[in-house]
Amino acid sequence: MISSFFGKTKPINYIVLSVFLVLFYGLFQILQIHGSERNLSIPLEVLTLGTLILTIFVINQIIKTEKVTEFSSYAMLFFVLLLVAFSNIIQDKNAIFASFFLLLAIWRLLAVRSIKNVKHKIFDASFLICVASLFYDWAIVFLILVFVVINVYDRKTVKNWIVPFMAIFTVFVLTFGITRLFGISEFYQMNYRFSFGFLEDGVFTQKGVLLSLIYLSLVGAMASLVFLQVRRKGGGRLVPLRILFLAFILGAIFCFLTQNGTATILITFFPAAVFLTNFLETIKRPRIKELVLAACIVLPILLFVQSLNQ
Repeated sequence: MISSFFGKTKPINYIVLSVFLVLFYGLFQILQIHGSERNLSIPLEVLTLGTLILTIFVINQIIKTEKVTEFSSYAMLFFVLLLVAFSNIIQDKNAIFASFFLLLAIWRLLAVRSIKNVKHKIFDASFLICVASLFYDWAIVFLILVFVVINVYDRKTVKNWIVPFMAIFTVFVLTFGITRLFGISEFYQMNYRFSFGFLEDGVFTQKGVLLSLIYLSLVGAMASLVFLQVRRKGGGRLVPLRILFLAFILGAIFCFLTQNGTATILITFFPAAVFLTNFLETIKRPRIKELVLAACIVLPILLFVQSLNQ
């Protein structure tokens, strides 16, 4: 029943997941406000929720256009379930906005496969990564992914290697002008500190770090199984999945570089959702697939309830 509903991509799937996300987001905020003196900024909360809903839509479009999985709603479902499992992420607005811009950048990089308008796509991806770094400085490491994609698809065109630096310069000029206009002269010193979160005392005893390590390990193991299956079948999905796996690795590194790593793990959710979907697609028996999906739905809810009791 669950697999038959999310095994297709229809507007109703997007609507159901969006409504669930709105209800979950609202419930989380109500529970956070209850018993605390924290005040909510309604415009900011609406913008954040809108960004999350838009993220689901973008994921659906990536699946539809880049074909990194079979055409289904599983990737959207897994993304939402990961949000529920790591519910504290919602409190970090910077992580949500940075993740959204990095998702758009990854989409542009996956689109380079068509070898059409390569320089435009590289510029867009580099520009979006630089914008994401305005929210979290270490997001700039995703520029590595840009150069890897250039090397894979169109390394002989010299201009392609120059384009990312043009995007960096463009973002610098724009932010420099805006910060000067508003009198924020120390913006770059304040924003780009590049501190190493994993060097801080007690970082591995922080709440949620153990869960993050288990999650990253499980997804890594599933990705290995997916690669074995994809190599056997072929179909041109191997290279895009390698790019997504590199994005997942960079996201995992990003988590431990930042001081608030348990929130920035959100950046790994899209690659993880893709690999979880591909893994689910390898299960041929309907009953087993239903049991796996049911477990994937129940476990995040239990983790969410447990987080409320802590």
